[in-house]
Amino acid sequence: MIARAPSDQRKTYVLDTNVLLHDPRSLFAFEEHEVVIPIKMIEEIDRFKKDLTEVGRNARQVSRYLDELRLEHDGRPLSKGVPLGNGGTIRVDLCEDVQVTWRWADREHLADNLLLALAYELNRAADGAGLVIVVTKDTNLRIKANALEIRAEDYEHGKVQVDELSTGQSELTVPPELLHELFEHGVAEYEDLASMAANQCLVLRNAERPNQTVLARVSADKSSIQMIKRMKEGVWGIFPRNKEQYFALDLLLDDSLKLVTLVGKAGTGKTLLAIATGLHLSADEHIYHRLLVSRPIFPLGKDIGFLPGDIEDKLNPWMKPVYDNVEFILDSRTAGRSGTKSRGYEELISQGLLEIEPLTYIRGRSIPHQFLIVDEAQNLTPHEIKTIITRAGEGTKIVMTGDPYQIDNPYVDSTSNGLVYVVEKFRDQPLAGHVTLSKGERSDLAEIAAELL
Repeated sequence: MIARAPSDQRKTYVLDTNVLLHDPRSLFAFEEHEVVIPIKMIEEIDRFKKDLTEVGRNARQVSRYLDELRLEHDGRPLSKGVPLGNGGTIRVDLCEDVQVTWRWADREHLADNLLLALAYELNRAADGAGLVIVVTKDTNLRIKANALEIRAEDYEHGKVQVDELSTGQSELTVPPELLHELFEHGVAEYEDLASMAANQCLVLRNAERPNQTVLARVSADKSSIQMIKRMKEGVWGIFPRNKEQYFALDLLLDDSLKLVTLVGKAGTGKTLLAIATGLHLSADEHIYHRLLVSRPIFPLGKDIGFLPGDIEDKLNPWMKPVYDNVEFILDSRTAGRSGTKSRGYEELISQGLLEIEPLTYIRGRSIPHQFLIVDEAQNLTPHEIKTIITRAGEGTKIVMTGDPYQIDNPYVDSTSNGLVYVVEKFRDQPLAGHVTLSKGERSDLAEIAAELL
């Protein structure tokens, strides 16, 4: 017999498989309400548990959570419901009384239709009060639920709206005395920084002469403002072309910051600035043992299939954008020096100053004293981001770059990808810095294309 939903405001959330595979912790994300999992979803989870992917890992974790709940309550059948620590309950519904075949006899979509049938019966038992909600990341399933007058929602937990994402910078109008102190000492105490984030970038405007501005940054403890100095020599031949690039280089060159995130559209210089800084701090300053550049492997458009050769040959097409940036930096470094030939990236690799590898092989590693750049980080899930950051050993700095609007991973979107997730979570941490770059500097054509297309 289908249980009647509560008559008060306690809701019943029916979870789709894709929600569980996206976030195993979704089992505990609905506070004091009831979570219902159709037994068919457990069978679907079982199909993914052997995959050596993020989805497979999540499938195994869901099974562990459910098994722990079973043991925690002395083997009480999950079909009868078990309480959760947050005041809610979780139940695996056997769907014994659901008449799925009489309306949705489609074997190809049997699991989806069974979930809808269960939600339909629960909704009818609750007199259509809107207390039964299907939670799914499948757009078409939400449309079908709506047609059956069942509430349906996307799984919003952990999402960060990109238009609300911190840019890492703001503008302050300050008295001329403060600017004078900054020019004199490079740092000035300032009390009104409570609303600012640690290491937030600032454009300081003179209250008496509004045309006069100074670039600065909030200190890590938010007690003072530090002036950003002009870079006359550049970094490995790369010079900042706008205030956002000045902010980015200031964060990248600060060794006290162990995590820097650079967000921006194509052509804003995110990866170029990060690689130039990494080479400078590794090859010249010897602060880090080497520069390690990594990126997730997702094709743009249709994949070209099997690639011959050893691992270096196979990785070359995926890492070509990184190689292009390194070659550009090396050429810029030797520009104007007659008779000087730039070192190729192969020489940097052979000397151990540069290492490039896919993120596939980073799990289980410990990475000490390295400048690690994670390019195209918007294609990573929050869990993958966590895996990467927790690999950082003593003395390692991690830089993550990406554009939340250019995503090739079908399992994340602009609001749920790992890049925006880490920006939001680290926005006020003393050891982290962030800036959004908006002005394209690659070429006039690239800038116009980024705006129009």
